[in-house]
Amino acid sequence: MIQIPSVFSVRCGAIVFATSLALPSAAADLRETVAAVKRSVVAIGSYQPTRSPAIVYSGTGWVTGDGLSVITNAHVVPEAPDLARQESWGVVVADGDNVRFRPATLAGRDTEHDLLHLRLAGTPLPALKLADSDTAAEGQDLAFTGFPLGMVLGLHPATHRAVLAAITPMTSPAVTSRQLDARAIKELRRPPVVVFQLDAIAYPGNSGSPLYDPASGEVFGVLNMVYVKGRKENAISAPSGIGYAVPSNYIRDLLRQKPQ
Repeated sequence: MIQIPSVFSVRCGAIVFATSLALPSAAADLRETVAAVKRSVVAIGSYQPTRSPAIVYSGTGWVTGDGLSVITNAHVVPEAPDLARQESWGVVVADGDNVRFRPATLAGRDTEHDLLHLRLAGTPLPALKLADSDTAAEGQDLAFTGFPLGMVLGLHPATHRAVLAAITPMTSPAVTSRQLDARAIKELRRPPVVVFQLDAIAYPGNSGSPLYDPASGEVFGVLNMVYVKGRKENAISAPSGIGYAVPSNYIRDLLRQKPQ
């Protein structure tokens, strides 16, 4: 799992684009782009018939590829559903005044980059295109759409603007030599995971939100963490305005993996 230098952190096959969502031209403003992107954003959750409520969601995901691939964070979805209680994974979409659950299967998990690939069956949904994250530049304007606070605020996607503040390796510095255990030393020997540091306010539930270009709607990354000042509760009451996102080229690598 990616670590961040904070007091506390909330980890907020071939790719086919035949059914990719048609988006406004580069000259269009964010209002038009949001209207299109929202059609591809889903809540990530589970269904359990004996539970009340039966449908629970705790994060955000979005559709890409052929309209049946959904990307979210690995930390949003447990390692395995509770089959003994008939629990199943999937996505939650708005259906008028109600919500509808679509089951999904696990197609790939990249724990190192906190990414998860789910596959839907049935009718494809509008899909977002991946941008080349290597072309991202510090100071670039971006936006993300997701479900902050999840079940509290309901299935109403919210959009926030973001500035790409830094492209940085994501590591946790050791304050003293006592913190340099065998695991920490092993991590230091690996090539650093590069992430996007954002100047943006995000909340629990935004994990998995697509980070995209405001004009084209192409996805540059997926939101996965926020910097929290002090205690966990401060993520809601006093957000830091510092977030992190996993670049889209890691997503591209995950989509190329064979289904598990």
